[in-house]
Formats: sequence, C-alpha cells, structure tokens
Amino acid sequence: MNTRPLIAICGTTGVGKSQLSVELALALSRTKGMRKHGWNGARIINADSMQVYVGMDVITNKIPERERQGVEHLLMSFKRPGEQYVVGEWVKDAVHAINETHSQNKIPIVVGGTAYWMQHLIFPDRLAKMTEPRGRAGDIVLSEELLEHVSKLPQELRELIYALPEEPPDASIDPQAAFCLHSLLNALDPIVASRWHWKDTRKVLRSLEIIKETGRRPSDVWSEQSSISVQPRYHTLCFWLYAEPSVLNVRLDARVDEMIKQGLLDEIKELQAIATAGTSSNSVDYTLGIYQSIGYKEFHHYLNSPNPSVDAFEAAVDRMKLSTRQYAHRQVRWIRNKLLPAIYAAQSTDKSCVSVYLLDASRKLSMLISWLRFTC
Repeated sequence: MNTRPLIAICGTTGVGKSQLSVELALALSRTKGMRKHGWNGARIINADSMQVYVGMDVITNKIPERERQGVEHLLMSFKRPGEQYVVGEWVKDAVHAINETHSQNKIPIVVGGTAYWMQHLIFPDRLAKMTEPRGRAGDIVLSEELLEHVSKLPQELRELIYALPEEPPDASIDPQAAFCLHSLLNALDPIVASRWHWKDTRKVLRSLEIIKETGRRPSDVWSEQSSISVQPRYHTLCFWLYAEPSVLNVRLDARVDEMIKQGLLDEIKELQAIATAGTSSNSVDYTLGIYQSIGYKEFHHYLNSPNPSVDAFEAAVDRMKLSTRQYAHRQVRWIRNKLLPAIYAAQSTDKSCVSVYLLDASRKLSMLISWLRFTC
C-alpha cells in the first residue's frame, strides 16, 4: 500500500459532496505550515462519470465555477459528448492525477457519485485484465463446462464466440447484432447477462471478451476477486454523506425544478443535435456516455413531439424526478453492498489503511462547514 494520503467523498446525488470537498480543500490550504500535516493544500479529482464531459453543466450538476472558490478541479469537462470513457480509463487517469498532486505536496480529494469508479480506484486489481490467450496466438481455451455449453449453442451463436466484433454494435442501428451478443452472453453466463440490458452492447461485449481472454465466466472471476481482501492503493480517509430518503427526495425534486429553470431543456436539445448529427434517425442509445444522464431520455418524447403539450411536459418532469430518486437509491445500495464490505475486509488485516466516516447530510452541511472554517 502507498502510504501517501487520499481523501474520498462519496454519497448520493444532492447531498452536498462538491461543497464539502471545496471547503475541505480550502481548510487544508489555510492550515499549511500551521499544523503538523505538512501538506500545501489540496486538489479535487472528479469521480462523476457524467461530469467528465465538456459543457452540459446543468444536466450533469457540475459545481459552478464561482462556487469552486479557486480550488483546482481535475478530470472534469475534458471529454466530448458522445465520446466513450470507461472505468479502467478513469482509474488510470485518476492515479496519474493523484501522483501529480502528491508531487506538488498537496492532498488529493476524490469526490463524486460514481461509487463504482471510486471503489476501483481505492482498491486495485478488481478490474478484469486483458490477458494473453492461454493457447497458441488467437486460440480460445475455454473451461470444460463452458465448452459443453458452447457445443450446445445454435450455430450462429457458436460461431460468434470465435468472431466477436472489435467494436460494440449500435443497438439503435443494428438491434439484431446487439441482441445476438446478449443471447450469447446469457447462454454462457446468465448471472452477468441479467445485469446488462441487451442494448448496453459495450458491457455485453466486454463480458464476452473476458470469457474469450480467460476461458472463464465473468461471474466466476468477479466472485473470486470479491473473496480476496485487497489493500487500498493509498492511505485512505473516506467520508460517506448520507441523507434520509424522506429528506433527500424532497431536495432532489426541488433540484430538478431548478435545473429546468437553469436551461436543462436547451442542453438536452444540444445533446440531441450531437447524437443525431449525420444520421436520419432520432433514435439514441441511452446506455452510452453522457446520453445516460438523467433527463435526456425522460424528455425525449416531449422535445420530439410535433405538438408538445403541458401534460407531456409535466409527465417528463415527473419521470425525471422518479429516475433521480431511483438513481439515488442505487447509489446507496452500491455503497452499502459493495464499497463498505471492501473497506471492512481491508480493515480486517490493517485497521489503519482505510477509514470511513458517515456524515449526516439530512440537514444542510452548514454546521460542518462552519466548523471547518472556524477551526482551520
């Protein structure tokens, strides 16, 4: 484990993670040379999979420039809308940003709602790696059980495992190819297939590639990895901001209303223009890149209707509010069921390697922020 520090701030959307990260960075800057920590301030590293894209500040809920108070934010607004950027790429970029921050004698603060990304940053060797084929170059060496499953497949699927596409097909353009890939995965690893929608061709194809590279089911690989205690990359202090659903849901609904006032629909129209440029179709794959942002799919029918009505607008608003609340629920579930068990497993062998604290965000964070400003 690298003994250099890392601060991680996770939690659902709408709990004040960005505000806390800025105040914490400012507090560390104010205390440089005054306290025993010896660091010259901090830099913030974005861990939100939607905020990596240029523009689209409203739909992705980026912290406004004026609220950053001069604190440097990394890995934010540097990818083009429509460009793919996956967890392995982000982890590599985040590690580079963290090392660069340490070289400046500053503390990296990683903050964002994509807990999946954050977990793979904190704990290394959890992502399936590209491997050399285990036979001759180009051979696929499957386990005996998988070979038996493959032998019983229809010829079309049996041939597909040996001729996977280099790029995932666009489900909106070639749904047959997308569905065939998912059918193949479902035949070989139904546990993983149940996790991915058949239109999410990027994840489906990557799961099939793991089978091709390792000769094993992805579900078996991941189960084996989860049973092994992995030490964190850095000496990690993790804050989980949590708000009770009864409080958070009201806050999230109000934020959707505010996003609409700030120009949400104009951003969605801009995204639609980018997504359909050079095509004759308004069909968009909502599983790719920034098009996964909540609000884009929910307002599609309203914005593309020849006669949009007030009822259609209100229905779209209600769908976006529901999707936001559901997303927050999934974020909590990941932290509870994935991130925390990984932290506790690491603590079982070294209690000091990673610490986690639950912060009550049911109320505004003004008291905590005031304390930071007063004591620092």
